[in-house]
Amino acid sequence: MPHDGQDLEMTPTLHPDLLSLTQDTLAPLDQLLDTATARVRALVTEGDRVSGKLVEEHQYAAHGLAWLATYVYALRQMHRWATALSAEGNFGEMEQLIHQIAFGEYLWQIYGGIQMNQGEILRLQDLGLSQDDQRAMMAPAVMTLTQSGNTQAARVRLVALMEARAGSTMFGASGLDEELEMIRDQFRRYAQEKVEPFAHDWHLKDELIPMEVIEELAEMGVFGLTIPEEFGGFGLSKASMCVVSEELSRGYIGVGSLGTRSEIAAELILAGGTDAQKENWLPKIASAEILPTAVFTEPNTGSDLGSLRTRAVKDDNGDYKVTGNKTWITHAARTHVMTLLARTDPDSTDHRGLSMFLAEKTPGTDDTPFPTEGMTGGEIEVLGYRGMKEYELGFDGFHVKGENLLGGEEGKGFKQLMETFESARIQTAARAIGVAQSALDISMQYAQDRKQFGKSLINFPRVSSKLAMMAVEVMVARQLTYFAAWEKDHGQRCDLEAGMAKLLGARVAWAAADNGLQIHGGNGFALEYKISRVLCDARILNIFEGAAEIQAQVIARRLLA
Repeated sequence: MPHDGQDLEMTPTLHPDLLSLTQDTLAPLDQLLDTATARVRALVTEGDRVSGKLVEEHQYAAHGLAWLATYVYALRQMHRWATALSAEGNFGEMEQLIHQIAFGEYLWQIYGGIQMNQGEILRLQDLGLSQDDQRAMMAPAVMTLTQSGNTQAARVRLVALMEARAGSTMFGASGLDEELEMIRDQFRRYAQEKVEPFAHDWHLKDELIPMEVIEELAEMGVFGLTIPEEFGGFGLSKASMCVVSEELSRGYIGVGSLGTRSEIAAELILAGGTDAQKENWLPKIASAEILPTAVFTEPNTGSDLGSLRTRAVKDDNGDYKVTGNKTWITHAARTHVMTLLARTDPDSTDHRGLSMFLAEKTPGTDDTPFPTEGMTGGEIEVLGYRGMKEYELGFDGFHVKGENLLGGEEGKGFKQLMETFESARIQTAARAIGVAQSALDISMQYAQDRKQFGKSLINFPRVSSKLAMMAVEVMVARQLTYFAAWEKDHGQRCDLEAGMAKLLGARVAWAAADNGLQIHGGNGFALEYKISRVLCDARILNIFEGAAEIQAQVIARRLLA
């Protein structure tokens, strides 16, 4: 028991064997996860197969398993991050404190209860684990970190270091290479100069992000970031996409999300398009000559894309007429092309009858947002995420060229869409990190400036503890997201890790915004304060690109398969 009896309570600068401590927690965590997976699998297996009906019947256990696995994967990535920094000589006191607090907090949550959200706490017994099964968590390293890893002294010291580094790009080294950090710096400067000073006004007035911003982002390569050079893009990594999305979303989630539709459209075309479609569409998307929007969701279907009813009927000329309704379509009015999912097999009742189209339309104006024949639309007023606006769309005999059927083959639409989900969820996780970082930036500045009872708010331990946990959880979500991006860049399947990154990142963003507003007190509830916008923007992250419940379901099915 090499770590038994160590006391970190009074020593906020780290234990000399910290990496050894965190290393020694990984095997017990893996053992616990393996046992939990076996227990839940036994609950949901019928014959020799996992039953969808039983997964739904035992949904709390299945989704809880997803959350437990997310924590285990996240801590493993934090240890990888810390080990790499240590080898480079960059594992400073701030990074060590972040690492210690992360393990101390997440290990305790695993043992005592993981917050799936504010009202749903996962306990290990919910997964069918007995007290004997839970004894894996009584390993000496686990006990040391749970008892004295996340202390008030550690959190206060971390915030003191954060104050000393005020104005820096982030708190704690990211672990990324120099090229990616140069990209980060470039987009951080842009967001500080061209986005942050104006974002709150755009939000309050419910205005579209100015075209000038879109044109500047196009010049910076945002819309062709990951498109191969042969098609006019930069051919950069998904990790670069994370950094760009993170920093732009830190300025304003609407700006950080401008590239999402281009990313989805490009992924669809690269994975499922014909050579002619790639040559025609990808250079135009990369240069922002055309702006795309994703048109998938329908009223009353939500996440159940397999039950979509919008239909596309082929005419005598080989073209299609689309009829039906779509909703929650982001940036619909301004765009030139829709990645449109519709049913081409009228006799089908599931995803096998769906096809994907590159449906052309004319960009609208404020007075006439949807001028294209066969198409109507109206704005959906929303709490946050306002810079591109949300719309309901109606199609009545809307014309789509036959050559714009993605891949030239019907019935492949759902499969083509599934192939984009890894990138979309990684990008959404990066946006969540940016929103969480924004909440931390705003709240820390307020806590330093606001005086109460003769001193700055930041000097009160419960305020500094909130700020410390924001910084820690941002780093945890960041490292899990970067790992998913690394896997994608290296050609490895990463739907599990991408889903985990999105699941955790969305919760972290909401917690950061909520705690940030609490630090502001009554002022945070006033619309004039930026944190009120960040709270509204953060809330959508648990819903789009797969609601948290759907995300947990997908992760659980993968773990149990």
